[in-house]
Amino acid sequence: MALPRKVIISCAVTGAIHTPSMSPHLPITPQQISESSIAAAQAGAAIVHLHARDPVTGQPDQRPESFLPFLRSIKRESDVIINLTSGGAPTMLVDERIAPAAQLRPEIASLNMGSLNFGLFPMLKRYTSFQHDWEKPYLAATDDLIFRNTFRDIAYALEVCAESGTRFEFECYDVGHLYNLAHFIDRGFLKPPFFVQSVFGILGGIGQHPEDVMHMHRTATRLFGQDLRWSVLGAGRAQMQIAATAAAVGGHVRVGLEDSLWIAPGRLAQSNAEQVSKVRAIIEGLGLAVATPDEAREILDLKGADQVGF
Repeated sequence: MALPRKVIISCAVTGAIHTPSMSPHLPITPQQISESSIAAAQAGAAIVHLHARDPVTGQPDQRPESFLPFLRSIKRESDVIINLTSGGAPTMLVDERIAPAAQLRPEIASLNMGSLNFGLFPMLKRYTSFQHDWEKPYLAATDDLIFRNTFRDIAYALEVCAESGTRFEFECYDVGHLYNLAHFIDRGFLKPPFFVQSVFGILGGIGQHPEDVMHMHRTATRLFGQDLRWSVLGAGRAQMQIAATAAAVGGHVRVGLEDSLWIAPGRLAQSNAEQVSKVRAIIEGLGLAVATPDEAREILDLKGADQVGF
């Protein structure tokens, strides 16, 4: 009997989209980020995708030294793959955003593959009071925000990390971003396999209809063929539906409180581990198996935890 296909679960633990007032369960402090990451790994996540925050205000904080307290704790307690953001927050420029990956040399880092309008301002219709002064202006300003990821920016990020052995999770918010990735492959910047994270449901990017998901899958498969390692993340309420669709057609999945604060309609997720457990049940219900960290390292051809800089 053939063994079931292995599906990699990534968990995006805190991000830079949601603000502290939106959920009491959003990890903010280094201890919270560490504990939440370890629990997500125990629930079945092979990868944790990490941002740092100011431990008092919850603002996104992309200084490398702000990552170290939870990186060392997670590495000590778990063999989970650590994926550092180079997206940071949409308000940051590339030199600030790439600094943690460049200095800390993780096994994998995210890399956004194109500029886009990045609209978070509709959240202001759902939240009327905020704990911190920065939250409302941060969200409101995104009606005039371009999340800058130019060809020069992308090339800079790739060049800065070229000698470290860090691989990338290529975040593609629309079909054109897949073609941007193909452009950099053609220029010789990248070697296979290509871990493509298709992002659905950010205002300014592709939507969340099943046809949107399948169009991204078809295009990525046509462009990258056997070198593709395709994964999806659904923002907000469509998180689990998009994950189920992708797993059923051969993809990997990402969940986590960065992408959605919810576990069911009208019910906040109590933790990242709760979302991981739910998507694990979906995957196993499809007759598939969840990849361990070491299996994910083999699938993605990663350098190993013994070669990181933390």
